[in-house]
Amino acid sequence: RRREVGVMEIVAVICHTMLALSALLYVARVAFGPSLADRVIALDCLLITGVVAIGVEATRTRSGTYLDVLLVVALVAFIGTTAVARFIERQSQP
Repeated sequence: RRREVGVMEIVAVICHTMLALSALLYVARVAFGPSLADRVIALDCLLITGVVAIGVEATRTRSGTYLDVLLVVALVAFIGTTAVARFIERQSQP
């Protein structure tokens, strides 16, 4: 028997492909960023991309269990970015 592929599956594959491409670009910016601030922003965007990918997967599977993981990753990304931003701010003050 052949399994029918729904529209939601196709949309999810397209979304995951685009998110993977953007994640690769963010990884390149983290690796080769000219400044620490550029790397921090790229890392934050990479984490946001991961959160969106988890959201797409939660929508595709219609499962609420992914939402807990989504929330934890989003909170860790926010706290980490805020902490590094404060560190950078303190380093730039005379």
